[in-house]
Amino acid sequence: MAAKWIEALTGSLEQKKQYKQLKARLDALPEPYGTAAKAMHRYFMYYGGITDGDDLVRMLEGLVELWERAAADGTRVADIVGSDPVDFAETFAQSYGGTQWIDKERARLTKAIHDAEGEERQ
Repeated sequence: MAAKWIEALTGSLEQKKQYKQLKARLDALPEPYGTAAKAMHRYFMYYGGITDGDDLVRMLEGLVELWERAAADGTRVADIVGSDPVDFAETFAQSYGGTQWIDKERARLTKAIHDAEGEERQ
């Protein structure tokens, strides 16, 4: 009973557990992969704006698996991200789709403009 109440306020406890496990895997990556993965994770927190916990966990899992494979194969960081790390990170984040915080603001802006147009006609 208490867990449902807490989850209603804070979100899924299972997602938080998965996130922490994935974050621990990210933190355990050898260098230079750990530095690159942590930089991308930080960028996603600012750029991605994903509001759905499932989408966020899936994206972090994909990120961790990408860098774990690169480390295991000895693939150079530059060979993964190419010459434009920002483009790589944004393309990576977009591939996970989902609802972003900006979607709500886009809908709010569109509604406000439509409402304003309706008021002009009156």
